[in-house]
Amino acid sequence: MRLGVNVPNFGPGTDPGVLRQWARTVEGLGFDLLLVSDHVAITPDVARQYPPPFYEPFTTLSWLAGVTGRIGLGTTVVIVPYRHPLLVARMAANLNDLSGGRFVLGVGIGWARQEFDALGADFERRGRVTDEYLAAIQEAWADDADYRSGGVPIWVGGNVDAALRRVVRYGQAWHPLRSTVTWLRETFPRLEAIAAEQGRPVPALCPRILLRITKEPVTGPDRRAGEGTVEQIAEDLKALDALGAETVVLDPFVGDPEETRHPEKAWEMLATVAALRAAM
Repeated sequence: MRLGVNVPNFGPGTDPGVLRQWARTVEGLGFDLLLVSDHVAITPDVARQYPPPFYEPFTTLSWLAGVTGRIGLGTTVVIVPYRHPLLVARMAANLNDLSGGRFVLGVGIGWARQEFDALGADFERRGRVTDEYLAAIQEAWADDADYRSGGVPIWVGGNVDAALRRVVRYGQAWHPLRSTVTWLRETFPRLEAIAAEQGRPVPALCPRILLRITKEPVTGPDRRAGEGTVEQIAEDLKALDALGAETVVLDPFVGDPEETRHPEKAWEMLATVAALRAAM
């Protein structure tokens, strides 16, 4: 099972130097994948969770590709309705080609209504638009002489049945965010059933989970995967591995923008997980 890290490309403590440190730290610790988030217009609804400055993902990952050599690079997740599909197809294919085949395109439909309004995008039709755009992106990539996509994998986020159908139709992997192990265990059979209904292969499971190490155990049915003591996190990783997860992405951003001023705390947690992984 591969392990990735969601790197905060936003917040008051984020700048080019910090992003470079993040990339070198994550790669140096032996993680397999580095991912960043996507927003374009930092409207009030976005800023409450992801305050500025916000570094655009394709630009950021293109730069980080040049300061890393091995680690995979990806998005968690690009909001598909925000950009023309041929632009996304071009940027993703070029980034994959320029990085030596290291790119993963994680996609989602978005949630920030004010940002949709600012961009002139249709919030109510965002699911249907996402389906149309993903089809257009894949059609563009079929022109390998031009796009040279190199088979960019698509990870599709979302939890409801419409999202699961989108995963099966367009994705190589399902990329749910910050859930419990129990929910994943209960929901993955639904993905398998939809794949069977459509006569398609079952996509891989590649969840993004929280990373919050605590001194005392976190209890209760709502405890999210990756939250709790080192022992609890080790058990979560074992459970996800047993469930067949191909990649697990760790997200050390708990939600306070001030965290971005002190990335060393996140790096310490990631070092702990890297040691855990070596011992498992």
